Amino acid sequence: MSIPLSPIVSEFETEEQAASYERWFRAKVQASIDDPRPSIPHDQVMAEMRALIESKRKERDASGLAARGAS
Repeated sequence: MSIPLSPIVSEFETEEQAASYERWFRAKVQASIDDPRPSIPHDQVMAEMRALIESKRKERDASGLAARGAS
């Protein structure tokens, strides 16, 4: 039987949902800890993401200009 949780106390509707999420989350964390690949420094990831965002922004702006020029 599932016991309802207060939304003020938990984002889950039942204790079973909370426990299931907790198991899933802990498994993800452990898998990350156990991953033999080298870690990627935070600054490197952020630099790559900034470059990706800027690239997408330029693509969007270029397609917006092309669309405006075609009308």
